[in-house]
Amino acid sequence: MFKLIFTKELKEIIQSSRFTVSFAVCSVLIILAFFMGAQNYLASQEQYEAAVQENRNQIASNTEWIMVEHSIMLPPQPLMALVNGISNDIGRNISMRGRGELRAENTRFGDEPIFAIFRFMDLEFIFGIVLSLFAIIFAYDAINGEKVSGTLKLCFANPISRASFIGGKLAGSFVGLSLALMIPLLIGCALLPLLGIQLSSDEWTRLGLILLSGLAYFGLFLALAMGISAITSKPSNSFLIGLVVWIFAVLIVPRASVLISGRMVEVPNVDDITSQKNNYRVQLFEEDRPKMAEFTAPEGTEPQDMMTQFSAYMGELAAERQKKIDAFNERLNEEFVNKRKEQEALALNLSRVSPTSVFTLTSTELAGTSLGLQNRFMESANEYQNVYGNFMREKTGQNQGGFRMIMVTTDDDQEEPERLDPNEMPQFEFNKATVAEAAGNSILDFGLLLLFNILFFGGAFAAFLRYDLR
Repeated sequence: MFKLIFTKELKEIIQSSRFTVSFAVCSVLIILAFFMGAQNYLASQEQYEAAVQENRNQIASNTEWIMVEHSIMLPPQPLMALVNGISNDIGRNISMRGRGELRAENTRFGDEPIFAIFRFMDLEFIFGIVLSLFAIIFAYDAINGEKVSGTLKLCFANPISRASFIGGKLAGSFVGLSLALMIPLLIGCALLPLLGIQLSSDEWTRLGLILLSGLAYFGLFLALAMGISAITSKPSNSFLIGLVVWIFAVLIVPRASVLISGRMVEVPNVDDITSQKNNYRVQLFEEDRPKMAEFTAPEGTEPQDMMTQFSAYMGELAAERQKKIDAFNERLNEEFVNKRKEQEALALNLSRVSPTSVFTLTSTELAGTSLGLQNRFMESANEYQNVYGNFMREKTGQNQGGFRMIMVTTDDDQEEPERLDPNEMPQFEFNKATVAEAAGNSILDFGLLLLFNILFFGGAFAAFLRYDLR
């Protein structure tokens, strides 16, 4: 009987006007998301390559390494365009120094603030907002609608178990609606190579896991709507309750968790921390100012040699000062990071009450656009800073920080110095998470999606066991 109910439900779903509308809307939105994602990625890639080339041109325009203003950029990834996460909110460029604190600047939304208002239409938005609502619309009258029309009583006039009935209806609805999703999703995947986006096997695996988690998320809302239909007598009531639950799950709980965690865990203000760092830096510089005046060169020293000795003396003072600044900054940063992590952990754990938050965490982790993206970028930049500092020390004899004094002398008879070769500069490598690391980090949330499915279907089944069929 399960097969009979499953086939009947699947046929009714496919032949219904709701399926036609859903298929049309899903096709337009999903294909548009893939197309726009590909265009955004190509634009980001072009912008990134232009920035890299500009950096190389700037290096090549100098004749002394000490004059170089080097920058590193976060390279765009194809999946970042399909599941944006925080990739548009974090700084993409870092002005590199041999020592001192690094800061990422130039966010995508900072350059194009209009997108910060409306955001991009990516797969996370389509699954999280649109398709979860479609699941409610499809299944809100799965049980009580049959009762109102009188078909429920006719069905159970035959020897059929309640488990086969509700299981067949849920499976038929899930397969039917999945067809409306999978066809445009497959078309979108096929479009990527045609649009110039070549995904690696690692990225195809990630995309497959994202789509799998999206189907699990879609399925839990189907089970939820079916459960609500099994505890109410009228379709209008079940639709209203389902809509209220959807609003709380999708719109309210994720935002409320951030507000509650902000109240419960106080994180030091970034502006106050920056002010403390600047004040301490100025204080140390003022303390060193008398030492600078104490510098004297032996009599008869050539001006060029005197400047070299003065630069070395200033370098020693700066290095000693920088040690104190680094220790002070490290303490402030550690306090800030620990508090921020505590607040983030609390917010994420509270938000996991909502299936929408769980799906967002799963998809962004798999796409590499979760909160960990910023940490990985900064960790890669800090590792590169050591390489860059050693390179500059080798080329200039100094490890340059923020402040530097440069004296340029000219000699009409001197031959024009050679331009720098940008290829000598060490290349920055962004260490993105492997697919195994991303899957491992998202396994908890993916497990929660499956748990929600089991709980909601179990609730729907329990409610239907006590449902009045008359």
